[in-house]
Amino acid sequence: MPPEAATPETPDQGALLTPAPARPAATLRATLRRPPVLIAVIALLLLGWQWIETRSRLIEVREELAQRLSENEAVSKDARSLSRQSQEEVQALHAKLGALEAKLAETQGQQLALDAMYQELSRSRDERLLAEIDQAVSIAAQQLQLAGNVEAALIALGGADARLARAANPRLLGLRKLLARDIARLKALPAADVPGIAMKLEGVIATVDAMPLAYEQRPKAEPPVAPSRSPASLSFWQALAQDVWNDTRQLVRIERIDRPDPGLLSPSQNFFLRENLKLRLVNARLALLSRDGKSFREDVQQARVWLERYFDTRAKPVQAALAALKSLAATDMAGEPPSLDETLNTLRNFKVAQQQDKKG
Repeated sequence: MPPEAATPETPDQGALLTPAPARPAATLRATLRRPPVLIAVIALLLLGWQWIETRSRLIEVREELAQRLSENEAVSKDARSLSRQSQEEVQALHAKLGALEAKLAETQGQQLALDAMYQELSRSRDERLLAEIDQAVSIAAQQLQLAGNVEAALIALGGADARLARAANPRLLGLRKLLARDIARLKALPAADVPGIAMKLEGVIATVDAMPLAYEQRPKAEPPVAPSRSPASLSFWQALAQDVWNDTRQLVRIERIDRPDPGLLSPSQNFFLRENLKLRLVNARLALLSRDGKSFREDVQQARVWLERYFDTRAKPVQAALAALKSLAATDMAGEPPSLDETLNTLRNFKVAQQQDKKG
């Protein structure tokens, strides 16, 4: 037989009416006293604390990462600025290097020039002496050929002869004899002052533009004639007649001209006349420097003819120019200056011989 079902006890009515607030707490304490539950609670607490700790760590790491990123960005900016400065410094160094290379090249050029100067100065005494004599004789030859200046040529040759005398080299005795012969030939020439004549021609050329032309001349003003009697002693009609006569004499003036009337020239003809006169005088100077006496006298004579025909001979500049040309036309241009080619060739032969001896 099945057991009888137990009939539930009916609770006491007083118990039902009495509150039981301490039962959940007791239940909770009873539950916590169980090990698995306690472990689970502790694990949950640990997990919560770990989650909170991890979250705080993540926040700190994020903040630190953001700080480091900002620091890295600042460092990268500094690195870029440093890199830019480095590039600028490299460019400046390249420029300085180029300047140093240029200075080095210039220094090398100066060193080469100094070496050449040292080699030039280290030549023998005879070579330097021959170079000085050659230069002096060349200057004398140029003065004779280009300017006809005998005085300058004599000074140059005299200086060369003095250097040879101080050297006292027996090998150069023949050269000294040639110099003495050239000096004697130059001293025997007519003493024509070529530079002085050239300066006179330059003075005449400079006054051509200021010379008045003949057709521009004005009659000479006659000095006033003193009356033979005082106006108080003359009558009215006599004084009137004398005034009329004086006025009439001022209106008409008669002058005698001993040469043909000068031709009237236009402004262009006036200009070309003066320029042609200058060219004549320049040609005379060139003939003087080349020792061409015939051409010199012809040009001077033609310039005198033009001055007398077309210019006012009463003006002081024209008179001075005519007097200068007259004195120049009488200059004796005879005599050709001697050539110094033989002396120059002898000098060059001496130099070639010395170079061959040096090579040998």
